[in-house]
Amino acid sequence: MGESEDGVDAVALTAWLSAEVPRVRTGDGPVRVSRISGGHSNLTFRIVDDAGAAFALRRPPTGGVLATAHDMGREWRFISTLDPTPVPVPEAVAYCADTDVIGAEFYVMGFVDGIVPGDAASGEAIPPDLRRSCGLDVADVLAALHAVDPDEAGLGDLHRPGSYLERQLRRWHRQVHQSAIPDLAAVDAAHAMLVERMPEPSKPRIAHGDYRPGNLSFGADGRIAAIFDWELATLGEPLADLGWVLASWQRPDDDRPAITTGPTAAPGWPERDEVAARYAELSGRSLQDLPYFLAFARWRSACIGAGVYTRYKQGNMGSAAEQGAALEERARRVVSESEAAIAALQG
Repeated sequence: MGESEDGVDAVALTAWLSAEVPRVRTGDGPVRVSRISGGHSNLTFRIVDDAGAAFALRRPPTGGVLATAHDMGREWRFISTLDPTPVPVPEAVAYCADTDVIGAEFYVMGFVDGIVPGDAASGEAIPPDLRRSCGLDVADVLAALHAVDPDEAGLGDLHRPGSYLERQLRRWHRQVHQSAIPDLAAVDAAHAMLVERMPEPSKPRIAHGDYRPGNLSFGADGRIAAIFDWELATLGEPLADLGWVLASWQRPDDDRPAITTGPTAAPGWPERDEVAARYAELSGRSLQDLPYFLAFARWRSACIGAGVYTRYKQGNMGSAAEQGAALEERARRVVSESEAAIAALQG
């Protein structure tokens, strides 16, 4: 493990930690820094101090940062607010708004051991006899998150006027039309149906925005130890989180791929209906509008995919060979996810 990683100057970080976070033992040399994850999203690093204690650091990507994205202060606020609640999040350690320290704002949190199953291969590390309890805990923890009253928790100022769905549909539709996707007919058709069939808004709750097994750390007891990646968190519709995780929940007999990679096609994971029923039981929420939110998840995934397609098209992701192979697949997925959203709304 090296002393520095791209995106974090270990010497500068050590000086800041020494002054601001006394519990981190800096000793005579810099803390050790290694990248855990990230690329075009926020970056996560493992930090090990002189005493061998591990922490994690989050910062924005080193290039191509959108003006309204990658808000570390916002991520920090959700984690630090939820830290004392029953919702499992990493311990909130310290936040730095001074961009002169490592070139960007960042925050430090406790390092959480566990398995983060972002794809089928990593999910194999979860023993088959624990997969059902892991899957049901996905519903349990989501219900616990949505049980937190944002006003009572001190997040009331994050409320925005108007409907969450209206804002989301407007934002993503605008962004997809700024992409390089050549044919947006299916995207536009799905958008029109989503606008027309929008359900009545419910009381806003904390919406994670990317809640799925790949953003969860599972412990050896089959329970979730922490929710990661709060980059898209906001106050919004709780069923949007449920729709997203269920659209991500691949099962062996599915005839359509999930919107993201994950472990749930392997034996032992519960079915989507079981996860949904568990959430409904614990949250007390009706699932009457769940088909709408499943369609919304598919369409939103198409819009996100259009952005990825555009970055490939601009040569900002991978080698030339990787870009060529990925472009066609990404364009196909944008269309197929939009068509899936239409089918869900018509069904």
